[in-house]
Amino acid sequence: MASKNKTVYVCTECGAESPKWSGKCPSCGQWDTMAEFKISAPEKSTKKASVHTITSTATKLSEIDETDEVRTQTGIKELDRVLGGGIVKGSLILVTGEPGIGKSTILLQICLKLSQSHKILYVSGEESPRQIKLRADRLGLSDGQVYLLAKTDIEEVCEYARIEKPDILIVDSIQTMQKEDINSSPGSVAQVKEATSMLMNFAKSEEIPVFVVGHVNKEGAVAGPKVMEHMVDAVLYFEGDRSQEYRILRAVKNRFGSTNEIGVFEMTGTGLKEVENPSQLFLQGKPTDISGIATACVVEGTRPLFAEIQTLVSPTPFPAPRRVSVGYDYNRLNLIIAVLEKRCKLFFGNSDTYLNIIGGIRLDDPAADLAVAIALASGLKDFIIPEDTMIIGELGLAGEIRAVTSLERRVTEAKNLGFKRCLIPARNKIDFETSLELVRVDSVRDALNKL
Repeated sequence: MASKNKTVYVCTECGAESPKWSGKCPSCGQWDTMAEFKISAPEKSTKKASVHTITSTATKLSEIDETDEVRTQTGIKELDRVLGGGIVKGSLILVTGEPGIGKSTILLQICLKLSQSHKILYVSGEESPRQIKLRADRLGLSDGQVYLLAKTDIEEVCEYARIEKPDILIVDSIQTMQKEDINSSPGSVAQVKEATSMLMNFAKSEEIPVFVVGHVNKEGAVAGPKVMEHMVDAVLYFEGDRSQEYRILRAVKNRFGSTNEIGVFEMTGTGLKEVENPSQLFLQGKPTDISGIATACVVEGTRPLFAEIQTLVSPTPFPAPRRVSVGYDYNRLNLIIAVLEKRCKLFFGNSDTYLNIIGGIRLDDPAADLAVAIALASGLKDFIIPEDTMIIGELGLAGEIRAVTSLERRVTEAKNLGFKRCLIPARNKIDFETSLELVRVDSVRDALNKL
C-alpha cells in the first residue's frame, strides 16, 4: 500500500494534535508550544473492510489467579518503598530528573543487585558499551547476566528484546530512540511519543518490566509531550541539588503503589547509598542558641520526616523588601507572613525575609505551617526556640491551628530522636500514651505565648 507524508502539529505540553499551527494550544492554552512534524500515513484502501476475528476472550475478575508473584524486589529498600514494594511485571517505569542527578546510576545499581538471578538487557543510545563498562566497574558491578545493546532504533530494540526475553529491560534514554518512518529527529515530540507507545505495548504483551530514562527541560518537565507521563505506569522524579550529596526519589505517579512515598539517597564515589534514617541526617549540625530556627515533622507516605527550618529576617532600607523561599512554597510563605501581621501584629514590611529548608528537601505537608510561622516570628523578634521542641500544625487564615493526620506517628518519631516537647494542635484527639510533653495550642498567637 502506498503512503504519503502527513504534517501535523503537536503540543509539547499536553500532546494535543492539530492539523494547522496556532500560537496557542487549543487544548491546554499554553503559548508557543505547537511543534511541527511529519508522519507517514497510509493511503485509504478501496477494498471493503474485512470483519475482525476475535482472538481473545474476557476473564472474570474473580477467576484471576492471585497466587503468582507479580513483584520483584530490587534489593534497594528505598527504591522498593517508592515503587510500592518492588517492580511489577509488565510495568513501564519512567525515571527522570536533572542531568547528573543519578538516573543512570540507580539503574546500574539495579543491575548490580539483580544480575545474579535475573537477565537484564541494558539499551543505551547515549553511551558505548565500553563507557557503560567503566561506570559499572566504578559501582562494583560484577559479571552477571547484564547484556549491553547500543541501539537507537526502537523497532530493533523491541524485536531484539522479544527474541532474548530478558527479565528486565532498561532504555537510556527515551530521547535518543527513534523510529525510521517518522520524519523528525530523535527527541522530538513525535519520536518520544511513538517510542514510548512501542515500549508500553512490548511491556504489556511480554509481561517484562521496562525502565525508561527521560530527560527534563529547563522548566523541570519531562522533555517531550505531557502525554508520555500519562502512558507510563510510574513516574519517578529525582530531586536535589547536584552540588549537594543528598537525593530524594519521589513517585509523582504510581499505578501500583502510593505517590506519597519518598526514597532518600546519598551520592558517593561508589554510587547512591541508601539513607535509612533521613530525619537524623537532616538534623545533624543544627545550630543552637540562634533565633529563627525551628524543627517540623512532615509525613511522606508512611515515613515521618523531620526537617530543619531556618529563617532570616533582616531590616532593609529599600521600600520593597525581598522574600526568598528555598524548599517551601513561595506563595504559602507570603500567606503565613500575612497571617502573622494581621493576627499577631508582627510587621515584616520593612524587612527582607529568607526561608530555607536544610538538606535540599521540599516541604509540601501543611503540618509544617506552624513551624514556619514560629520560625519567622523568632527571626523577627530575635527569640530562641528551644532545640528540644518539635512543632506540628496547619495554619488557617484566621490564625487557628488545624488538626493534622498521623499525629501518633510523628510524636513517636520525635521521642526516638530525643525531643522532649511537642507543640500540637488542640483540635487533635490524643488517644495514645507518650512520655513527651505535649503542648496543645489553638492559635498561632497561643503558640507564641507558650513558647
